[in-house]
Amino acid sequence: MNAPVRVGVGVLIAALALAQLVPVERENPAVEAEVPTTPEARALLVRACFDCHSNQVVWPWYSRVAPVSWLVAKDVREGRDELNYSTWSRYDAKKQRKLLKETLKEVDEGEMPLWIYLLGHPEARISTADRALIELWVAERLAALDAGP
Repeated sequence: MNAPVRVGVGVLIAALALAQLVPVERENPAVEAEVPTTPEARALLVRACFDCHSNQVVWPWYSRVAPVSWLVAKDVREGRDELNYSTWSRYDAKKQRKLLKETLKEVDEGEMPLWIYLLGHPEARISTADRALIELWVAERLAALDAGP
């Protein structure tokens, strides 16, 4: 290895080492109130959605290694901002309807779970049976919201 390559590799290693010092928030706030589900729907949501859309994230080992940790934390933060199943009661009925319909739409269109998440979590893939379960769950929740308190 020639000198410029050794210097470049050394700089890269030093930069990666220094990147580990940048703090990354990996918190799981308390669960306030979960979205009402059947046990089957809950198991599916936990498997495919909760790692970005709840306060019950299972932080994998790579969420502690920069720069990947920054991306994981960003995805979780953005996911919780869009929809957080652990703070479901904060949403009024109109917002809950909207979130349920968006969930169904994004799953039907293959937008959720994100492809990058599926690389490390193949068990989160949504099958045809899973889609049917989500459709049923959304329909039941929408009917319950329409029925009122």
